[in-house]
Amino acid sequence: MKVVFLLDKSNNWIEPYIQKYIAESKNNYSIHYDHSELIGNEIVFILGYTKILDKNFLNQNKLNLVVHESDLPYGKGFSPIQWQILEGKNEITFTLFEATENVDAGAIYAQKNVNFSGYELFDEIRSIQGEKTIELIREFIERYPNVSKKQQIGSESIYPRRTNEDDRLNVHKTIKEQFNHFRIANNNDYPLWFEIDGHKYIIKIFEDKQ
Repeated sequence: MKVVFLLDKSNNWIEPYIQKYIAESKNNYSIHYDHSELIGNEIVFILGYTKILDKNFLNQNKLNLVVHESDLPYGKGFSPIQWQILEGKNEITFTLFEATENVDAGAIYAQKNVNFSGYELFDEIRSIQGEKTIELIREFIERYPNVSKKQQIGSESIYPRRTNEDDRLNVHKTIKEQFNHFRIANNNDYPLWFEIDGHKYIIKIFEDKQ
């Protein structure tokens, strides 16, 4: 069975988890970064890929699958874990679904609920995200081809792309009030910031585990 993983070099945080899974599975799976290289595959897992995939590409492979961290059709769009944590949610649904021309609209093959403690910071959240993504993929491959799917039902909601302004702290609110904002902060690439009297300051957060 020809299984490939389509990743994006500009957003390849998931790659170490995929590499580890491939090594442990001992199957001849492969990783690619350009969808134009992929023709005639049994399964393509599309993870964090940012380029547009048209109908022509999707039709060249038997099954194209995506993992999205929301209970679709709720929470389509960008950064679903971050937006949901900001909403105060600690139980988040991971969904494995079929890629279609319409964004996050394909049939669902599997879902897994993930419970966060409410105290994880970005790196730990990302680690859990990677591990649960691999769980969904591994369990699907173990069942394949004896798999079933269901269409998405319910009201749709869409999260927008996060911008620099979304990382801005409110200087009039307490740390506790904004703790979920601290939790999702990416210290390296998108740190939190605030402004006072025209002066901009950056904040990074780490847990003291001593």
